[in-house]
Amino acid sequence: MIAGIAAGFRNQLRAPVLKTPGAAGLDFEEVTFPSEDGVPLEAWLIPRLGSDKLLIVNHPRGFNRYGFPSHLDPWRAVGAMGGNDFEVDFIPDLRILHDAGYNVLTYDLRNHGLSGSGNGGFVTSGRLESRDVVGSLIYARSRQDMQGMNIGLFSRCMGCNATIFAMARRREIFRDVRCLVGVQPVSPRAILSRILALAGLGPEYMTDLDTSLRLAIGFGLDDLTPAQAAAEVRLPTFLYQVRDDVMTLPSDVQEIFDNLGSVTKELFWIEGTTRRWDGYTYFAKQPQRMLAWFDRHMA
Repeated sequence: MIAGIAAGFRNQLRAPVLKTPGAAGLDFEEVTFPSEDGVPLEAWLIPRLGSDKLLIVNHPRGFNRYGFPSHLDPWRAVGAMGGNDFEVDFIPDLRILHDAGYNVLTYDLRNHGLSGSGNGGFVTSGRLESRDVVGSLIYARSRQDMQGMNIGLFSRCMGCNATIFAMARRREIFRDVRCLVGVQPVSPRAILSRILALAGLGPEYMTDLDTSLRLAIGFGLDDLTPAQAAAEVRLPTFLYQVRDDVMTLPSDVQEIFDNLGSVTKELFWIEGTTRRWDGYTYFAKQPQRMLAWFDRHMA
């Protein structure tokens, strides 16, 4: 099992992009742009006529801009251990954001969806994926039709980790970004310890996993945590998380939140479920808090 986890970081299983914004009746443009280091990223640009506000949206590990087909094999196995064997569809999120008055740019991270491969296909829980976050901001500012737009970020799980790592490396790139809404950021140590526990393996196996991961991708578990980098986040930041998520620990998200360097920040707990995927589908069902955050800081 440890060898399989490490191999998954070395060769990320891609999920297909099964739907487009057209499924929700949205007009959109297929666009591509380079990451900070040149990896080609595939994206959708959903325009909102007359709006000067842009939200840049990314996704969790293994997912893509459409979502995740965990109702289908082989992707069902990714989260089934924690009851997460249903489809996550992000297209309704895009409809809600558009109808709320926002232009939306949503992209596949490297080694995901239809974007290019980078770093040998390795997944680094946001460390190297942070280059994609930087690339998305450079691209948005390069377009004539986006000049002067107010920019906000809607970053999910590994995409949120990547955003945090990007701020720690390139704070100047975020100089005119208004705010961040982050969905379930996570330290690999927390989520992998829970995966081992659900499989009946105790904490004594974490040392072996750390070694295997370092041999596979050159990073150990503590290299991949966003908790320390969070101190460099200065944007108004709203985080939300399933409190009783069986695939992670509430203390992990609390530490990331507590470490945020933001003067204005808020942490919201989703109650009444143990399924991590319910955190990813929460916005489509209850978007009010997040929309209020965007409206407040992007006015």
